[in-house]
Amino acid sequence: MVNDLDQVSVIIPVLNDQSALEVLLRSLTPFQELEIVVVDGGSNEGSIHERQPPVRLLRTERGRAVQLSAGVASTQRPWLWFLHADSVVTGTVVEALQLALGRAQWGRFDITLSRDTPWFRLIAAAMNKRSAMTSICTGDQGIFVRRTLLERIGGIPDQPLMEDIELSKRLRRIAKPTRIRTVLGTSSRRWENHGTVRTILLMWELRLRYFFGTSPEVLAARYYPDGRWV
Repeated sequence: MVNDLDQVSVIIPVLNDQSALEVLLRSLTPFQELEIVVVDGGSNEGSIHERQPPVRLLRTERGRAVQLSAGVASTQRPWLWFLHADSVVTGTVVEALQLALGRAQWGRFDITLSRDTPWFRLIAAAMNKRSAMTSICTGDQGIFVRRTLLERIGGIPDQPLMEDIELSKRLRRIAKPTRIRTVLGTSSRRWENHGTVRTILLMWELRLRYFFGTSPEVLAARYYPDGRWV
């Protein structure tokens, strides 16, 4: 059974995520066996660049796919775990990952949102259910994958948006994702900053258009109208 954390590389793409990153890295500190790679896409927060091992820091061009690919290329371990800077990891989450690795090819976690209200609990439940039904996983669900399987599908899809959706589509053709019901926390700031209904409608619009063939470049222009969506 594969369950050693010294076989896992954690890849964290960041862009001006200093505060959230500090919290995440502190939560990972007890798990010294993990290899942690932070990939900065051009932050203007200088302290992000001052980290020392065991956290390894890379600089790349901006773009989650570019950053993830750089992180993957910098590691050799057989398992890759992709986290957002605002992911909330507990010891229970790490233990659940260890248990899953022995039977999984790839997978993701159920999530919970940082704002604990009935409405946000409903959003999280809907996301978890949708992912279970479709085998499509999003980046905030803590996707993990065997390196050999990722290499088999050609690595992280090189596109400016929907790279997580495309990654899931390619992976699910080979194996069904393992669902870890232990919840991984993620920030609700996207819904809070831009409006819950507006954000939900936008995400469904983008996914529907992607399904019908709209290019990731066109969708990225819609998603990032002012150059940055947080």
